[in-house]
Amino acid sequence: MEFKNYMDTHFPNLTMRPALFYSWEPGIRFELGVDYDPPYSMEGSPYIKGVYNRVIALFKELHKHEDDLFIVVNVNNFGDGATFLRKLNIFSKYIKDRSVLRRLKQTTIPYVFPEDNEEGTYETHQFVMKCKASDIRYIPLLKAICNQDMGIKPKIFHDVFFINIKNKTVFHVYDDRGCDVIAKSPEPLKDIYRKNNGWILYYDREDIDKVFK
Repeated sequence: MEFKNYMDTHFPNLTMRPALFYSWEPGIRFELGVDYDPPYSMEGSPYIKGVYNRVIALFKELHKHEDDLFIVVNVNNFGDGATFLRKLNIFSKYIKDRSVLRRLKQTTIPYVFPEDNEEGTYETHQFVMKCKASDIRYIPLLKAICNQDMGIKPKIFHDVFFINIKNKTVFHVYDDRGCDVIAKSPEPLKDIYRKNNGWILYYDREDIDKVFK
């Protein structure tokens, strides 16, 4: 099934943009970074190690090696139409087999934050690739996403979404602070809700508990 048909079937009217948790139910918002302290948040610090450990554990919980995924990357263009061409290394750097890159497709869609596009000059280049979870070097990829605001390289600034085709879940790390997980139904999220309950963001816990308890 093609990406658009898949989304229309299982996540109708959902725009792939942050914050997923506030755009869809059921969902869970997990806290990744705990006890942030700027002087001690450099590479190798307990804070960064804690962020990495949590995001890797959550990803493994939702994605088995044999699972088919759509990886979706939004690259926003603010007037320089050529800038998005430099973003393809997101895929080439973190995909094990270069032959998988032949499945990469690019579509230009309306800017995913229309409320910030009053003049209509912005657009979003959406890259989609279907692959197995085992095709991804997901540990360095997740770390690069978490690094975006930390002054640590490598870093990825744009939004990357992992869609598990079979389980009908979407996983999005917005930065070192946390990540959102949504699903077509509560069932695929029950285990991750139970096993990682202590990591749920306190601010949204009441709403999340209503869905899963």
